Amino acid sequence: MREAMLMVAQLMALSARTAPKGLGQDYVGIRVLSGEELFRLADEMERFGKERGKANFDRDADNVRRSDAVVLISLTENKPLGLNCGACGFSRCEELQTREGPEFPGPLCAWRLLDVGIALGSAVKTASLFNADNRIMYRVGTVARRMGLLQGAIVVGIPISATGKNIYFDRPVK
Repeated sequence: MREAMLMVAQLMALSARTAPKGLGQDYVGIRVLSGEELFRLADEMERFGKERGKANFDRDADNVRRSDAVVLISLTENKPLGLNCGACGFSRCEELQTREGPEFPGPLCAWRLLDVGIALGSAVKTASLFNADNRIMYRVGTVARRMGLLQGAIVVGIPISATGKNIYFDRPVK
């Protein structure tokens, strides 16, 4: 079963890679994690949550441990699209100045974030086509970014599994 799930994760990565992007410019990074990397990530998620006093990092770490793979998707570079739309909070794209926040830098170009969102949606659609249970998780990406598992202004994780019951569904919230 694990080999099939790794194939699904690779197909998810393919879907994210070929998802439409603004001006056809690709600033989306992708990486598939499996095996021991999942346990390292889960351990670091627990440590980060305890260290920062943040809820549910331990819960999501348990999900990662029980997963067959995790697909990471990132915005590799916060290069504004150039529309001068103001969605980032600045009047002109040249004015955009990012600064590091507690988990991610910001502000980010809204259009580049949409590219990441479309890539995430394409990836989870592919997981669904193959009946792989999955869930988009920001906590996974927060820690994966800190660990340097994937570079980018923002990183998001999608754990996948195939069990008799979806492990990402009935989860306690603290």
